[in-house]
Amino acid sequence: MTQPTAPTAKRYLLALDQGTTGSTALLIGADLRIVGKANREFPQIFPQPGWVEHDPMAIWDSQLGAVADVLASSGVDPRQIAAIGITNQRETTVLWERATGQPIHRAIVWQCRRTADRCDALRAAGHQANVAAKTGLVLDAYFSGTKAAWILDHVEGARPRAEAGALAFGTIDSWLVWRLTGATSGAGAVHVTDPSNASRTMLYDIHERRWSEELCGLLQVPMALLPRVASSAEVYGYTQGVPGLPDGIPIAGIAGDQQAALFGQLCVRPGMAKCTYGTGAFLLMNTGAVAVASRNGLLTTVAWQVGDRYEYALEGSVFVAGAAVQWLRDGLGIIKNSSDVEALAASVPDSGGVVFVPALTGLGAPHWQQDARGTISGLTRGSTAAHLARATLEGVARLCRDVLWAMQQDLGHDLTEVRVDGGMAANDLMLQIQADLLDCDVVRPEVIETTALGAAILAGIGAGLFAGVDDAAATWAEQRRVRRSGPRKS
Repeated sequence: MTQPTAPTAKRYLLALDQGTTGSTALLIGADLRIVGKANREFPQIFPQPGWVEHDPMAIWDSQLGAVADVLASSGVDPRQIAAIGITNQRETTVLWERATGQPIHRAIVWQCRRTADRCDALRAAGHQANVAAKTGLVLDAYFSGTKAAWILDHVEGARPRAEAGALAFGTIDSWLVWRLTGATSGAGAVHVTDPSNASRTMLYDIHERRWSEELCGLLQVPMALLPRVASSAEVYGYTQGVPGLPDGIPIAGIAGDQQAALFGQLCVRPGMAKCTYGTGAFLLMNTGAVAVASRNGLLTTVAWQVGDRYEYALEGSVFVAGAAVQWLRDGLGIIKNSSDVEALAASVPDSGGVVFVPALTGLGAPHWQQDARGTISGLTRGSTAAHLARATLEGVARLCRDVLWAMQQDLGHDLTEVRVDGGMAANDLMLQIQADLLDCDVVRPEVIETTALGAAILAGIGAGLFAGVDDAAATWAEQRRVRRSGPRKS
């Protein structure tokens, strides 16, 4: 293993934020301020309806390109990088040859539904309760296990090679660490993941904290494929032969994107919650050392492991958040830019009785109604585009409230605040509506790139720049706190 680079006067953390449509690289200073950011998109592949794939090498190339761009634009010498942290689109599945590091099939993306029939068959055979008890998940094509089995069954000769240990499986974090530590040949590359990503495979027992031989057998995934599960903050290996980076930079932090955002918001105590408003909205609540089994339609997942501190979270997703505003822009043409929705919605004191349920692609947690569709009611002759804009913000906020209420019921105590990030977090009216509906404070942080920030802080802990979680938590600062507009409801 290549040893670390010599220390330099300035130190930076490099966060690799590998997403569904593009790869981002951020340089973050020792004070956790972002000093540079770059993004490279890569192609989306749709072989047939309901199927979504990525080229793993295109992901790698886009991530390298983003790193080169951020170094060039910031003027930072790559020898000044203290550590690398990785956060990634979860559940997306790659299989590759250990000897060459070459993928044997395109990556099957988390959105892909090709294994839905397999999941339906497993559910019909009575396996749902056991899978949920061990993994905290529902039997669904969303997760990685059935994707890996599909590749093994559809690439000639793959299954016997996997059983012989010649192939490797990974989510995107594992793929990036392998490439960073083994360069083009794969020789000496590190095969690793962390619990936050392992817990999204449907192969990992979140209570035993290890790969489950029983679940691997059920889903027909040989255990010889699987990476080592390390903590979310430790040195996994060092860069070797990576274009644009010196050898010896430690890769020291890993977390799936939503867990990384929870960590980046420093929601490190039980009951602390965050909401990321993206195309959809992703809400997580820290439940501490207890894996809370939801009674209200949520997922139980691993938040992270830092040292001996192994923490869990409840998770719920709203399928349409920012996408509802995009629909107002692109589908109805009532705004020119997504950012225009705040002024339009604020031009009226309320929605005028208009109610919009933005179930444009079904309802997620806690309702889980895939066949639901968007509904607008309460229209009158006096209804205007402004009323619909305000009803859209209220509709998204209500769906987020439903998830957070379910979390409160599962955990057994009320929220005092929710930390928010993502595009819609810049909308002050949206945050006021959310605070009033939740009956608690909504807080926007100074650094809104919380996913990358979480990966960077984990890397900083793993590389020894921070003493631990509590030390890192002291760096978080709020930019705006939106309080409920009236007295607390009884």
